[in-house]
Amino acid sequence: MAKNLILWLVIAVVLMMVFQNISGGESATNKLAYSTFLEQVKRGDIREVTIDQSTNEISGVRNNNDAFVTQIPYLDMKLMDELLMQGNVIVSGKKPEEQSFLASIFINWFPMLLLIGVWIFFMRQMQGGGGKGAMSFGKSKARLLGEDQIKTTFADVAGCDEAKEDVSELVDFLRDPTKFQKLGGKIPKGVLMVGPPGTGKTLLAKAIAGEAKVPFFSISGSDFVEMFVGVGASRVRDMFDQAKKSSPCIIFIDEIDAVGRKRGAGHGGGHDEREQTLNQMLVEMDGFEGHEGIIVIAATNRPDVLDPALLRPGRFDRQVMVGLPDIRGREQILKVHMRKVPLGDNVVASLIARGTPGFSGADLANLVNEAALFAARTNKRVVSMEEFDKAKDKIMMGSERKSMVMSEEEKTNTAYHEAGHAIVGRLVPKHDPVYKVSIIPRGRALGVTMYLPEQDKYSNSREELESRIATLFGGRIAEVITLGEAGVTTGASNDIERATNIARKMVTSWGLSPKMGPINYEDEENEMFMGGSGKPKSAETVRDIDAEIRLLIDRNYAAAEKILRDNLDVLEAMKDALMKYETIDAKQIDDLMNRVEVRPPADWETDDKAGSDKPSGGASINAGGEAKDAPDSDTSDVTH
Repeated sequence: MAKNLILWLVIAVVLMMVFQNISGGESATNKLAYSTFLEQVKRGDIREVTIDQSTNEISGVRNNNDAFVTQIPYLDMKLMDELLMQGNVIVSGKKPEEQSFLASIFINWFPMLLLIGVWIFFMRQMQGGGGKGAMSFGKSKARLLGEDQIKTTFADVAGCDEAKEDVSELVDFLRDPTKFQKLGGKIPKGVLMVGPPGTGKTLLAKAIAGEAKVPFFSISGSDFVEMFVGVGASRVRDMFDQAKKSSPCIIFIDEIDAVGRKRGAGHGGGHDEREQTLNQMLVEMDGFEGHEGIIVIAATNRPDVLDPALLRPGRFDRQVMVGLPDIRGREQILKVHMRKVPLGDNVVASLIARGTPGFSGADLANLVNEAALFAARTNKRVVSMEEFDKAKDKIMMGSERKSMVMSEEEKTNTAYHEAGHAIVGRLVPKHDPVYKVSIIPRGRALGVTMYLPEQDKYSNSREELESRIATLFGGRIAEVITLGEAGVTTGASNDIERATNIARKMVTSWGLSPKMGPINYEDEENEMFMGGSGKPKSAETVRDIDAEIRLLIDRNYAAAEKILRDNLDVLEAMKDALMKYETIDAKQIDDLMNRVEVRPPADWETDDKAGSDKPSGGASINAGGEAKDAPDSDTSDVTH
């Protein structure tokens, strides 16, 4: 903002100077045509003139004391010899103004100075500026936070107790290094934090610095690499030089895979700068010159692409896994983020944690923020459990598309489809409980059936996978039963794709096909090769794989069809409930499965008291004739 303001001020000053020079000599003096001036000289009306040789301009005074000015179109010697002298006009000359030495240098060198200034400006833009001067390309861009600036401690980090234990000795070393050095122990120079995005790797690094009360250098891996070869290596050297002056300290490199990828893995040129930067980092971390008291912490979610030299002992020899939190960790993270939020009496963090499997720390922070926003929109003073439920539904299922217009026929088709998913999901041997069914369009889906596991899962059995395949086909089978083969819609395309992928993985990757055996037939780069060994699969093997996939699909399709045909009355009742309430949860589904009268949702009861016949939040979909979404737009169930 300040740079733009200064630039516009300079432009304004230059324009004012140019305008002043252009309009400088035209004040109150009367301009006179040269021919008129000659006639007045012949009549004897001119008393005195001054000739400016530099501009060929004549200024003077008439006999009546009126001033004038005129421009000589050419060098008129006749004017001097005959007219002015014969007319007794007082003639004087004006010496051309001499430019000062500095002004002449400025005028002569201005184009060159302008080009140099433009070049410097663009070079600073390409190098990221930073306010360190145009030629300071090799200076480190690491941001330094002093020991008093970091307020984050281990109390602000939750859900990763094992990771905190792994790095706790770093705090002890930074506080009292002699305790380890007396016994000949050496603290690891590099710690690599590995984990999915949003699990708190950066937060944990800050907490280490906050607990140890030491300076904290923070930089991204992409800040090293520039367009000039050697700049990244120079920045690495400068960063370690700065850290050495502030020792003991912590250097945190986020997304180190941007500069630490395996050398020689690139195709073609253009990788010299990145590889030189990586080589310099390797030397700085474990070269001839040791840096005592400097601990390098790096974070990445792609450890598989890092160069092996980075991971050997003496460099990033300690890897700390920062994974997704379990139910207890999610509860602790929620409590940390709820500190600044006024909560209602009915908010229970453990219940929210149980309903958010697979959420990372960043997801849970977003959940608390969305709940606070929902409460603010309705002018509430506290955030209640209702807002947390709405926020969870928004994150897991997508935002409601309240403006989308669906015809009654499309709503009926969607209701049958989602009811089919829910009923099969409730009655197959192994499946996560059905949490909520809705025919309100959310995101790309026209309807949603959401399941929530009762506990965190880290693996799946064959029975669970086959139950999932059957449930995915429940929506299509419900359409076939109620609408006939001719009335089946394209809404099940995503279900078919997901079911086929599960069946293929069971046969080719997970060894869950008795006929094909525990052999990996799938390769990440080329599926035509067996197990990455470079041996092509035979035509017979391909046919057997396809036959096993088809067998899995047909068996579970038939199982889902039998479940729905045996429960046609429940299918119709659930369709009617969805058409009436648009969203039903586990309590209403229990009523339907037990073949009792369906209780209305809680928000429906509230609106009934107010005299309304629709659920709160504008969840109803107006009837209309708008076309259905694209074939792949009905993501009929959401799982985590």
